[in-house]
Amino acid sequence: MKLKLLSILLFLASLSSFSQIIKGKVVFKNYSIPKIEVINATSKTLTVSDVNGNFSIAGNTNDILVFVSKEHELKKITITPETLKNKVTIVELELNAEELEEVVITNIQATTLTAGVAVEQIKRDEITAERADKILKPPMIDDLNINKGLNLIRIGGFLAGLLKKEKKDVEKEIPETAFTTIAKNSYDQRFYLETLKLHPNEIELFLQFCEADPKSKTVASNNNTLSTMDFLFAKNAEFKKIATSKN
Repeated sequence: MKLKLLSILLFLASLSSFSQIIKGKVVFKNYSIPKIEVINATSKTLTVSDVNGNFSIAGNTNDILVFVSKEHELKKITITPETLKNKVTIVELELNAEELEEVVITNIQATTLTAGVAVEQIKRDEITAERADKILKPPMIDDLNINKGLNLIRIGGFLAGLLKKEKKDVEKEIPETAFTTIAKNSYDQRFYLETLKLHPNEIELFLQFCEADPKSKTVASNNNTLSTMDFLFAKNAEFKKIATSKN
């Protein structure tokens, strides 16, 4: 009897060690969202939601699932025993605030046409053109003159100059975003503590270690969640190896 009970316990333990399939659906305000990257950050596996927002991915209890989309906020959930019991786990995403900011037209100062030399010349051209239009011409004779042609050319050149100047003013050098800033904004402290297995006092040192790598600039400029995560995992292995050798 004891041998039979032990066999059952061993069988149940072996089952718990295998990953289970988590099935879910990604939605936004009850609308299905296709092509969402679903990443198991613990096992480093990846899948994509289908046209109906459905996905399935292997995972265990305490695994962290990350949902990545350019149009929506990054979403992270931890697999719990309740998650494994659910037939379908509904994951609600929110619109990405950064994407909304890109859609909003920036507040560019309006260009006021002051009474400068160029504007005064345009006004004189308009008066000349209006007077020329009033001159009586012999019927059935087209002199093939475009009275306002020079005026349009002058206006076009003037506006092109203004737009060129505004473009130079707007096109200022955008400062590079530090890798540490991106890493802190993308992942909370729980990610570093539970997933990367770092101590609280090691997190800041680890991020400085990552930023010292020239590759961090490329990762920061791309600002891609998956590439950032892969970089963090790779640097974490190096960081722990160095820490172990020092000890």
